[in-house]
Amino acid sequence: MQLNLTDHVAVVTGGASGIGRAIAELFASEGCKVALWDVSPKVIDVARELSDAHQVPALGCVVDVTRRETIEAALATTEAQLGPIEHLAHAAAIGSGKFGFPFTNLTPADWPRVFEVNVMGMVNLAHVVAPRLVERKRGTLVFLASVAGQIGSQTDPPYSASKAANINFAQCLAKDLAPHGIRVNTVCPGMVKTPLNESVWRAWHDQQPPDKRRTYEEWAGDKICALLPLGRWQTPEDIANMVIFLSSDRTAQVTGQTLNVDGGFVMHW
Repeated sequence: MQLNLTDHVAVVTGGASGIGRAIAELFASEGCKVALWDVSPKVIDVARELSDAHQVPALGCVVDVTRRETIEAALATTEAQLGPIEHLAHAAAIGSGKFGFPFTNLTPADWPRVFEVNVMGMVNLAHVVAPRLVERKRGTLVFLASVAGQIGSQTDPPYSASKAANINFAQCLAKDLAPHGIRVNTVCPGMVKTPLNESVWRAWHDQQPPDKRRTYEEWAGDKICALLPLGRWQTPEDIANMVIFLSSDRTAQVTGQTLNVDGGFVMHW
């Protein structure tokens, strides 16, 4: 299927690793010029690797989404070197780093940093990037949330609540930006092998007595068999496929939607 994204400019936050990197790779394979924004300095090397692999212009910018001034600086650099932004895919996020089952395993002090990154980071990006898209009366925004934001997952309550906020705010943005020709959607991964997913296992593992502990593969395999009708991991590439599709004109009538790429874990009726 031709997605007609050649020479478009796409920004991917969290682009140095995991799902974000997979999204950046797929944008590049479609001929996009890609800016990777990430808090990790290695984003500069990753952008260089991506450019070499796909023969497209790519740029790496060190960005902390909790600091609006770093977003503004990255936007200025991106537009100067690659051109006006047309697509934003926001994948940067964190968890609390603690196992929250029940929630009393956490304290109120475990919440603010997760909300600062996952909620206010999204807000900061929207306030900086959306006005540029409004000026040109076109563009797409795709935000990565999680199935945890739909089902009240007890695994990491701050993370789950922040992902629910992402879904809700994306719907607000979709309504506000639709008159300007801008589409906004949310993609919710299910179980993907990422450092964030593995950190959830580690938090669980460290609280278990020695005889109850299981390897990451055993723990995750049990969850997949119990929860996912398709019975297999989702991959970063699976998520990237949906993000790129939603960024293309093939979904010109799709906005304000939450799309799950989760092996059938969450089914609404």
